[in-house]
Amino acid sequence: MKNLSAKLVERKYLVTFILITTLFALWGFANDITNPMVAVFKTTLEISNFKAALVQFAFYGGYATMAIPAAFFIRKYSYKSSILLGLGLYAVGAFMFIPSASTQSFLLFCLSLYILTFGLAFLETTANPYILSLGSPETATRRLNLAQAFNPVGSLTGMIIASQVVLSNLYSNNDAVSATYGVGDFSQLDVATKTMIREHDLNTIRNPYVAIGVVVVLMFIIIAIFVNKNVAKGEQKEQPRAKNSLRRLWKNKIYREGVISQMFYVAAQIMCWTFIIQYAGRIGIEKDVAQWWNIGAMALCLSGRFIGTFLMKFVNTRKLLMMFGIGAMCCTAGAILINGMAGLVCLVAISIFMSIMFPTIYGIALEDVREDTTLGAAFLVMAIVGGAIMPPLQGAIIDLDETAPGIFGSVSATNFSFILPFICFLIVTIYGYRAMKMGKNYNKKY
Repeated sequence: MKNLSAKLVERKYLVTFILITTLFALWGFANDITNPMVAVFKTTLEISNFKAALVQFAFYGGYATMAIPAAFFIRKYSYKSSILLGLGLYAVGAFMFIPSASTQSFLLFCLSLYILTFGLAFLETTANPYILSLGSPETATRRLNLAQAFNPVGSLTGMIIASQVVLSNLYSNNDAVSATYGVGDFSQLDVATKTMIREHDLNTIRNPYVAIGVVVVLMFIIIAIFVNKNVAKGEQKEQPRAKNSLRRLWKNKIYREGVISQMFYVAAQIMCWTFIIQYAGRIGIEKDVAQWWNIGAMALCLSGRFIGTFLMKFVNTRKLLMMFGIGAMCCTAGAILINGMAGLVCLVAISIFMSIMFPTIYGIALEDVREDTTLGAAFLVMAIVGGAIMPPLQGAIIDLDETAPGIFGSVSATNFSFILPFICFLIVTIYGYRAMKMGKNYNKKY
């Protein structure tokens, strides 16, 4: 029977737990200040939704590139060394926004995000198993959900800054263009005016990234001083050969299917949060106002994370994952089939059901990998590549509203594009059901 008295975080790990948990907010900030930039780059640089969504391809492609190298780095060195390297790469990518803005190069912006997410790959590959190791295995999934609850705190901060510092100060917004120049949108302006506005807007995008770069450097110094290199349980044990680890991981059905499920979950999350602005824009809401709907979605996600973490004391985590998957599918169906504000409400409501998915899939997949945790964690982080692949595809579907209006009958292409997240949530739901039928669950309710 489940031991309800097991401590979530033991006193000896508390300082390390708090410091490592702050990292979850740091990558949440980067994720969610970047999502609205897809719409900004589309307008400011006059590119398609498909091309603008390559921002997400660069961002999440960095995870796919660096997750496995990060795992091997951890195996050779330590959790602490990996975190410091990750923070260093994060800062380099953030500071690269300075030359990106000055050259007005979309390619260089994408490269900056790509390098920034090299750092995030190191941080996530390290921080998730680090948190799991800071205490009893019996409370590991709950502990990770608690730490992951601070990811939306960073996300909310990034969203608010995107709204108040970036989107509300863009000269290329339709309202600003109309009020200042008396034309309907940015594309109608002359070349000289566009160049001036573009310079201002790209510098506006640059500033928050440079500021977070400074914060990251400060975190580097604090962790270098205060985190003990050997604090995690078993960190210094001899690591198994990579070939043997890969063989065992492949044979572990819950783990293997967890990686696939994680890839589709991340794809769904990024699509839902990236294209809220486009969905709201279709019903006449400007970008800076639409971003507040994104902020509302993140607030629901944060609330759901704490509620879900509490429920895990009493409910089988795999069953809870399945139930939340069904809830997400229902809300996504509403976003597809219902026009206007009601559809937007359904889209925002998806976030409360997404809240527990990433850490729960992560925790379930790693429950029984034992000595293969480091490499296993790397593949789960690499699964974030789903966020690189699917958003450009959804952007291409949304573009059909301009190039082939009415192609889906009474349902707009923007609405129909959310069929992709619906399919992703279906896969997550199936994983929750299958995981519930397989193997040991540390949080099983009796």
